Amino acid sequence: MRTSSPSELRGNIKKHLDLSVNEKITTQWDGNENFVQAHEDYLEPDEDLRRAVNAQELLAGIESDIRKAYREKYGHKA
Repeated sequence: MRTSSPSELRGNIKKHLDLSVNEKITTQWDGNENFVQAHEDYLEPDEDLRRAVNAQELLAGIESDIRKAYREKYGHKA
C-alpha cells in the first residue's frame, strides 16, 4: 500500500487512479484522517440503494411538491 499527501493526489490524480487498479493508495488528511483509494470491479448495494427510487417515482414526487408549493403560494388548486 502506498501513502500520499493531498497535494500529491491533486497533482497526480491520473497516476493515483492508475496505481489504484493494482494496489491500495492511502492519502493522509490533516495528520489524523486517512482515505483509502482502491479499485473495485463491483460494489455491493447498500441500504441507501435499496431505498432508492426510480426516475418515474422521483418525477411524481417532484410534481407533487411543485403542486403543493403552488397551492401554498397562490391558494389555488394546481
